[in-house]
Amino acid sequence: MKKARKSPEKTALDLEKVGKLLEQAKGIAREYRSMTGRPLGITSEVAGYEAARLLQLSLNKARRADYDATGPDGKRYQIKGRVIYERSKPAKRFGSIRLDHEWDAVLLVLLGADFSPMEIYEAERSEVEKALMEPGARARNQRGALNIARFKAIARLVWKK
Repeated sequence: MKKARKSPEKTALDLEKVGKLLEQAKGIAREYRSMTGRPLGITSEVAGYEAARLLQLSLNKARRADYDATGPDGKRYQIKGRVIYERSKPAKRFGSIRLDHEWDAVLLVLLGADFSPMEIYEAERSEVEKALMEPGARARNQRGALNIARFKAIARLVWKK
């Protein structure tokens, strides 16, 4: 006997409920960092939630290797996040961008030390590919890693606090 497929409405994440949970997690992450000096590792979850909430995106329910969210127009986004602390260096990198997956654009969500969103940048796939393929650093070419300053140079600001 085959199981019935769930309708998209039933599998979509409830952003209000997720937001309430993440507020608790943010408090724990801040306390953890103040006690240990180490991050707790919730940045990507917070970044995904904030991008979805602020830009009206539909987050994928389960982790997908190819893209994290879909826009109202069907555009597929990889979402990357980075917390910016007072003493952060401007050349800080963020998570790898995989060119071997299907997606249309990358969103970079910059968060304050309290995990509140400060800015969101969007770069189209063609610009990201071009930047990652430029001759130079192994981190960029082999691992798909761009620094924040380089990403901002190829992206456009789509949201600001």
